[in-house]
Amino acid sequence: MKNENASCSTTIDISEQDVIAAMKDIQGYIDISPGDFREVFQVAYKHALQRIWDSRVAQDMMTQPVQCLRADMDLMQAATFLAEKRFSGVPVVDTNGSIVGVLSEKDFLAKMGLGQPLSFMQIVAHCLTNKGCMATSLRNHAVSEIMTTPAITAGPKITMGEISSLFIDKQINRLPIVDTEGRPLGIVTRTDLVQSYCLAR
Repeated sequence: MKNENASCSTTIDISEQDVIAAMKDIQGYIDISPGDFREVFQVAYKHALQRIWDSRVAQDMMTQPVQCLRADMDLMQAATFLAEKRFSGVPVVDTNGSIVGVLSEKDFLAKMGLGQPLSFMQIVAHCLTNKGCMATSLRNHAVSEIMTTPAITAGPKITMGEISSLFIDKQINRLPIVDTEGRPLGIVTRTDLVQSYCLAR
């Protein structure tokens, strides 16, 4: 999976000078003012982006293959895996390979904070005051005990627009894409969504 902090440049603003230059390049008579031409172009550009946003689907942008954790995996192993891969979260599968949850940094922080997610600096402050490492409470526990469940998933035909709405409404950073049996086909992260949007522009 990719880094989740990707971004793209801002939309190019079409100036009146650009419009006039473009009109001069077009042979023949154009019965429209530069201002009207610019407005029509910007509206058409917006509609084109929306059309692409609504037509591009998960299978066009998802990351494959999907890195998953087993529900019965020890949390120490899971934490080591996430740290080595530099993932902030991954799907969790059962013995049949179907997604049953998601394990993320938020789940670890919530468990260490006894239900109230702590910030990184709150954990550092706790450790520096000689109260012991808060992560030790997670020893000898399985992924299934702290993962977020049920997992929010979708099929491969979900559109960019629908994925964006899910990210906002459900406050999630990744969306596992599954087959009819709930087995992972791929995953769409915020990075995938941003990069797909940038390519469409």
